[in-house]
Amino acid sequence: MIQAKGQLTPFGMAVAGAFGAMAANFLVHPLDVVKTRLQVQKEGDDNNQEQRDDVYNGTLDAFRKILRSDGPLGLYAGLVANLIGVASTNFAYFYFYTLVRTNYIKRFATITNGKPQIGTLMELFLGTLAGALGQIFTIPVSVVATRQQTATGKDKNKDLYTVAKDVVEEDGITGLWKGLKASLVLTINPAITYGLFERMKPAFLVNGTTSPSRAFLLGALSKTIATVVTYPYIMGKVRLQATRNEKEAKGIMSVLMSVLQRDGPKGLYKAQIVKAVLCQALLFVMKDLFERRTFQFFALISKMLNGREIAGVRAVA
Repeated sequence: MIQAKGQLTPFGMAVAGAFGAMAANFLVHPLDVVKTRLQVQKEGDDNNQEQRDDVYNGTLDAFRKILRSDGPLGLYAGLVANLIGVASTNFAYFYFYTLVRTNYIKRFATITNGKPQIGTLMELFLGTLAGALGQIFTIPVSVVATRQQTATGKDKNKDLYTVAKDVVEEDGITGLWKGLKASLVLTINPAITYGLFERMKPAFLVNGTTSPSRAFLLGALSKTIATVVTYPYIMGKVRLQATRNEKEAKGIMSVLMSVLQRDGPKGLYKAQIVKAVLCQALLFVMKDLFERRTFQFFALISKMLNGREIAGVRAVA
């Protein structure tokens, strides 16, 4: 985080988080497409898997077959929906996280040597609460993005609006919130990630700030721990959201049990944990960069407005 004579408000932090997430996810989107297709495919149903372009034997095979069947653009399927999704999700998360954390510090936290003392469990609770509030507003975009990334045949070329319309026609308006229960459970993932990040950050500080390389390493370490704990549930949520008909949809535990029976324990960790870790590490680096630029931008605007507080930056007395 930056050291300055002011600090970003929840809105300013949300802007920085949204732009950081968009930049990070744009860089790793091909990995996201491969990850999603690997997560939703069902193995063992066809004896000619090697010849089929919609059945993948690992990450490299998925890249090769997607390029062969769909061309380079196939690796960017659902890009617009995904960027809108991560921007809205991270905007909501960082807004609510900064809001609830700031208010908790003001009302309840003990200040020692100028720094608020927040326990690990409270960090997890605040992160989970922020994640839950954000998911309620943003999960429809996630559902549409998953549908676009796993589309086959004539459905591959459908735009964001058309896919959303199809979801509503097939499953009703509640279809846009498919997987909400799973998503609420999975708010523990960012809670663990950011909770660990905040707890470990002091060990990585140099002159009060974190360098891009240290932020990358810290982000990767935090996300690795969080993802190992929650990844099977993430995979189950993606499969649930990819289901084309509400009648075919099973509960999240039924999905996980089916995967466990068919593929064994390794099936619960299908696709790349690497993608999640790499993306989160990049997000921390990008967010720190955009946080600094956002602060500078709002500070400049505030100065032009004769020092008055504006939406993005708050002066510190």
